[in-house]
Amino acid sequence: MQLGERDPVTGKYTTGHDWNGIKELDNRVPRVVTFFLLGTILWSIVYWVLMPAWPLGVSYTKGLLGIDQRQTLETAVARGVSQRAAWSEDIERLDFDAIRQDPALMQIVRESGSTLFGDNCAVCHGTDAKGSPGFPSLVGNAWLWGGDAEIIAETLRIGINSGHPESRYAQMPAFGRDGILDRPAISSIVSFIRNNAEGIDDLGPLDTKGVEEGSRLFADNCAACHGANGRGDPAMGVPDLMDDSWVTGSDRETLIRTISQGRQGHMPHWEGRLSEIDRKILALYVTEIAREQAEGGNER
Repeated sequence: MQLGERDPVTGKYTTGHDWNGIKELDNRVPRVVTFFLLGTILWSIVYWVLMPAWPLGVSYTKGLLGIDQRQTLETAVARGVSQRAAWSEDIERLDFDAIRQDPALMQIVRESGSTLFGDNCAVCHGTDAKGSPGFPSLVGNAWLWGGDAEIIAETLRIGINSGHPESRYAQMPAFGRDGILDRPAISSIVSFIRNNAEGIDDLGPLDTKGVEEGSRLFADNCAACHGANGRGDPAMGVPDLMDDSWVTGSDRETLIRTISQGRQGHMPHWEGRLSEIDRKILALYVTEIAREQAEGGNER
């Protein structure tokens, strides 16, 4: 096919290209495309003149506007530091109650605390702070060492069973593994706990004798730490066994395993990794979301 041949359908000239019998018409480029190309070329020239653009070995053309992205970033960072300093000094200076009375500071606590919690705590306690088996819920008002903001801030600082020299320590003996109690005795204690704890509806097979024997065994072996009523002791980090909040589970097999093998939780210390202000914000944030959960009537 030669250039100049007319297409028999449209009567227009062809370009001479042929793809499997499909012939290309020699149409002009649409004006809108021409205007678009010219516009982009003009915009590029203007951009090259006004903005940093062309490399010149170890340097580059600065542009008439003199815009420097590094300087822009440094300015934004400096502005952020200045803005943070304005409220961080107040959070550092004021006590927890005074901060709670300041709506502007509490808004900062919610925003900054959410980020701090997501980056440092959510991997164990969950993004909703409701925990998972082996990791306690932080919104259920069931605290091993106490749920006041001051206590939480201290727990964050030194951790639990951590490497910090002032760490909180708590450990449950392995009554079965160490030969303190046999399996029937442990099963009776579990029957006693499950029969008296709140929120356990499906008790399974329980005999009166087993519950009574479990009560005696509990008093002899468990009450020293958990108390005669099983309500625990926050001063020692001993959990309440009669509420409906369980770290590892309240089913029979889990409780038998817990008493037999013992438990020793771990929480890292955050001193040296988070600043005092960040720990203070986190403590306030956790108590705030716990309060919101309680007011919202959500189950633990």
